[in-house]
Amino acid sequence: MPRFFCGQVCGDTAVVTGEDARHMALSLRMKIGEAVTVCDGAGRDYQCRIETIAPEQVLLRVGQSAVSAGEPRVEITLYQAMPKGDKFESIVQKAVELGAARIVPVLTHRCVSRPDEKAMRKKLERYNRIALEAAKQCGRGRIPQVEPMLHFSQAVERMKCEPLAILFYENADQPLHQALRSGVGGRISLMVGSEGGFEPSEAGFAVENGLMALSLGSRILRCETAPVAALAAILYAAGEF
Repeated sequence: MPRFFCGQVCGDTAVVTGEDARHMALSLRMKIGEAVTVCDGAGRDYQCRIETIAPEQVLLRVGQSAVSAGEPRVEITLYQAMPKGDKFESIVQKAVELGAARIVPVLTHRCVSRPDEKAMRKKLERYNRIALEAAKQCGRGRIPQVEPMLHFSQAVERMKCEPLAILFYENADQPLHQALRSGVGGRISLMVGSEGGFEPSEAGFAVENGLMALSLGSRILRCETAPVAALAAILYAAGEF
């Protein structure tokens, strides 16, 4: 059954507008009476039927509703150091598909990509568009946001307030699986480096502020591979796979 995001659902009525409405009316050529699933973006799905349809707006009659099955029980924030080229776009897509709640770009000492404020605003628009499309494709109940870029110290300050905050560091001695033996749940923050990883001083600062420095194994992973591996491992430990 086709699935779309909509605005707020009011009683037994939901409305789809914008690109989704045009897609339903012009590309899919959906008809009055067809069944469709819509999500309010807050983690709830609604089974609906089309009452009126036009490229500008689709009016739906709401039937049953349920909590979105596509949302994980753990809330993971990925703090990703800015990589070169378009790698961040792939990271956003895969992180949303796996279940990340939000993605925060981070500027670290070893980042080669160092966009200024104007360039970052344009990038954020594209990143959030990618997040939206990924959320639609994989059946998420929320649209994860790609937030404005933080400097490393700012990211650590935010992460240290979380119940579990992890810095993945290539020189760390403790492997991830040891930290996950007792299970995971609630809110989790992860930070992954760019090409070249983190400076020792950055890792030291993170640990001093309460973050766990952990290893993803003996093999050196690319910066676009590491967040995917980390998210998958943590979600598996949380019982999501």
